[in-house]
Amino acid sequence: MKGTLFIVSAPSGAGKTSLLKELVSADFQLDISVSHTTRAKRSGEEDGKDYHFIDNANFVQMIGEGAFLEHARVFDNYYGTAETAVRNRLNAGQDVALEIDWQGAHQVRSCMPDAVSIFILPPSPQALHDRLSARGQDSEEVIERRMREAKNEMSHYAEYDYLVVNDDFSSALKELDAIVRGLRLRQSVQSDKLQSQLSALLA
Repeated sequence: MKGTLFIVSAPSGAGKTSLLKELVSADFQLDISVSHTTRAKRSGEEDGKDYHFIDNANFVQMIGEGAFLEHARVFDNYYGTAETAVRNRLNAGQDVALEIDWQGAHQVRSCMPDAVSIFILPPSPQALHDRLSARGQDSEEVIERRMREAKNEMSHYAEYDYLVVNDDFSSALKELDAIVRGLRLRQSVQSDKLQSQLSALLA
C-alpha cells in the first residue's frame, strides 16, 4: 500500500514548520521530507535533521543530475527535495510531508498529481509581521522583504486542496491532523488495507 504525499506551503512566519513538527511527533505514519538547501545553518539546526546543508556547486550538480523532485531559489538561496528518498518512503507505505513553497508545489503536482496540498495562512498581515519580528533574526528591511514575498506566496492559495488559518496553534494543529487522518479513510486507501476483512464480510 503506497503512502500519501502531502504538500504543505505557507509564507515565512505563518508557523508551518512548528505545526508540522508537532503533527509528526504524534503521528508515526507521517514523516517530513528533509530538504537540501544552500542557506547558512541557523543556531540550533542540525544537518540531516532540519536540512541537508550543501554549497551552491553541489546543489547545481544535483540539478544537472535530475536528482530533485522540485527545487527553487528563495531569498537568494536554493532549496530542493531529493526525489529518490521521497519515492522510496511512499512505496514503503509511509506518508510524507513536503514543506515547500508554491513554486515547488507546482513542480511536484506536475509529476505527482495524487499529492494532497495544504496552504497555511496567518490570521492577518499584522500578525505575520509580529511573528517575523519576534524571531529576532532579521532586520526591518529583511522583514519588509519577507512581507512582500508573503503576499506573493499567499496569492497562490487557490492552487491548494486545503486552507488552514494558523490563528490559534492548537486549533490549526487539530485541523491539520483531521485532514491527514481523513485522507487515510478514503475508500481507495481503506479497500487495500482492509482487503481480507472485506473479503470475509462479503463471503
